[in-house]
Amino acid sequence: MADRPPIIRVRGVTAGYGTTAVIRDLDFEVGEGEVFGVLGGSGSGKSTLMKHMIGLNPPLGGAIEIVGRDICRARGRARREILADIGVMYQMGALFGSMTLRENVRLPLEEFTRLPRQAMDRIAVLKLGLVGLGEAAERLPDEVSGGMRKRAAIARAMALDPRILFLDEPSAGLDPITSAALDALVVDLAHSLGITFVIVTHELASVFSIIDRVIMLDSRSRRMVAEGDPRHLRDHAADPWVRRFFNREVGADTGATADAAAAPAPGPGASP
Repeated sequence: MADRPPIIRVRGVTAGYGTTAVIRDLDFEVGEGEVFGVLGGSGSGKSTLMKHMIGLNPPLGGAIEIVGRDICRARGRARREILADIGVMYQMGALFGSMTLRENVRLPLEEFTRLPRQAMDRIAVLKLGLVGLGEAAERLPDEVSGGMRKRAAIARAMALDPRILFLDEPSAGLDPITSAALDALVVDLAHSLGITFVIVTHELASVFSIIDRVIMLDSRSRRMVAEGDPRHLRDHAADPWVRRFFNREVGADTGATADAAAAPAPGPGASP
């Protein structure tokens, strides 16, 4: 972060729904051009936090600044300007099945610009080309692989040339080779276009290969329990649970151990 000016600031945010807080008192920044990860166990609030950061749901408290503007309080034109600075790829791609990949990528241009249709189509095909799908522009989502659908969703997220891309579990449902290719695409886009990435993920292979810095959310304490280079946290985190998470180790506070402890002891003659 020392040489990266912050493009996102999260200040005192409590994330949740209604009156239920999932995670409390979040304070962190994301540097411009950084590949930033949001990690944590199931139910820790990762996706909830992302929904707040993209303006889909307001947080229960605190402020979220996107390029110096508070997305939680912006209205009207100011809000539309902030939304044009971000793109989102949802977990399963969220493409419209009745539309070609080109038509899917064109949607943000139809919503936020007044360009002629021909210009929008040219931009859509260009964005598909950036993710290696220029030849698949006229195919429907059901006619391409899962990895190609994820790439098309990234192309759609880039339609308005945003400065920040949010990816929700981009590797979910992909085989290791396809997942690695998607990781390589993220790195290429970050380096070649200077895009900032915020990635919610469980995939440790991706975390260690492409992510510069992470925060870790903990459902037990409802707090952020770690922040930093994931490779450093894996080996040197102060919290033992954080080290176990990164090293895929079962510990005394995991559900698997608790379930085993609660199981009845085997009776006489039972196999160990």
